[in-house]
Amino acid sequence: MEQFLQVGVISSTHGIRGEVKVFPTTDDAARFKKLKKVLLDTGREQLELEIQSVKFFKQFVIVKFKGIDNINDIERYKGKSLYVQREDAVPLGKDEYYIGDLIGMEVYTEDGIFGVLKDVMETGANEVYVIESQEYGEVLVPAIRQCILDVDVEEKKMRIHLMEGLI
Repeated sequence: MEQFLQVGVISSTHGIRGEVKVFPTTDDAARFKKLKKVLLDTGREQLELEIQSVKFFKQFVIVKFKGIDNINDIERYKGKSLYVQREDAVPLGKDEYYIGDLIGMEVYTEDGIFGVLKDVMETGANEVYVIESQEYGEVLVPAIRQCILDVDVEEKKMRIHLMEGLI
């Protein structure tokens, strides 16, 4: 299981006082209001940043970090990801999973190993799992009860049923 979970990506600066536009990669952008700190992955290190204020603008979250008061101090972090520790993440409901835990899972059908889950696409109705199969290439499987039979996060294994027409 992943220790850190991505909640957003800094897309650009906002104004000259050190605020940034963050593209949220979490289901609920409003969760930023409750966050006190995030980890900024610079590529070389992870910096813990304390959140001073949060506003919302279109699909972005405008974040001001404590101690960063100038555009020049934050501009170099454009395109960098923001993470939270697992214990600070939003609790999951029944049959909900963090995407970071699903990526890389071995996927099985009734016939045995099918492939590896490579990506999760978020669509309007339900998520779609992108599974890389040696036999069929890239296969898109809807994350619905009829297809996803069992998910074991600890073992990194998923059991699926391939409905007619998926391959």
